[in-house]
Amino acid sequence: MSNDFSRLAQRLESLLDQIEPLLGRVDQLLPSPREPDWKNAVAFRWRRRRTALGAAASLVPVSRPAALRLDDLQNIDEQKRLVAQNTLQFVRGRPANNVLLTGARGTGKSSLIKACLNEFHARGLRLIEVDKDDLVDLPDLVEMVGSRPERFIVYCDDLSFEQGEGGYKALKTVLDGSVAGQSDNVLVYATSNRRHLMPEMMSENLQAKYQEDGEIHPGETSEEKISLSERFGLWVAFYPFRQDDYLAVVAHWLGFFGAGEKDIERARGDALRWALERGSRSGRVAWQFARDWAGHHVKRRAQQPS
Repeated sequence: MSNDFSRLAQRLESLLDQIEPLLGRVDQLLPSPREPDWKNAVAFRWRRRRTALGAAASLVPVSRPAALRLDDLQNIDEQKRLVAQNTLQFVRGRPANNVLLTGARGTGKSSLIKACLNEFHARGLRLIEVDKDDLVDLPDLVEMVGSRPERFIVYCDDLSFEQGEGGYKALKTVLDGSVAGQSDNVLVYATSNRRHLMPEMMSENLQAKYQEDGEIHPGETSEEKISLSERFGLWVAFYPFRQDDYLAVVAHWLGFFGAGEKDIERARGDALRWALERGSRSGRVAWQFARDWAGHHVKRRAQQPS
């Protein structure tokens, strides 16, 4: 019996010796990311798919990009100015910064990036949306588009990380190296509700060091979290809307849907109740109300921006 086990162990060891080199070359066996038809699209999504050998990635064209315009975004004039100016510098081939848009939900962070695409795509701007879970592929994506003549914004929506996630280091590498240096036709625009992109714990305050002269040194954990957001050269903050701001956005979208001045005035009370029920006054809430109210009261419907 012991001889049988010994022979079986030897056969298994021999089999593992043959398989191990193949496992080490799995990444080389995966197909390279497919390039799309660059001429027939201005927006793309980076998508990973499962194969027998693992996950393979490709750029998928977006057939109907969002139709938002900069003029559609109300009461964020300073934010529009900062992001549009940075994007204009970028498409002109001038130095420009990676951008982190942070703040209140529904106030136009993502919409502003989409509107910039519509403003500048005729000048060669292209948008690539990457999910947080796929950020580990960023170096491959940057390498793929690095030699293209177009200017690419890599767009990460609602970005935040938990401790130890793989995409965190990949993003840091791209922000520090490929985007800023080797690939000057790529920038990263990210939106987040967190300024430092990672949760902050009360225990981290205990790591802070206080010098005798009063100087404060943050703990290493806090430094690590701050270091990622500091790699974005431009920070743009968004704030909750005041009541008048919210009503102005409601009026804009009701007018877009064909409502007249009397209709807009008549909808004022309903718009305030709508916001109260949702506990938020924002551009998103205003858009949702206008779409609902116009659907009930306005016969002529305009084409909806997506």
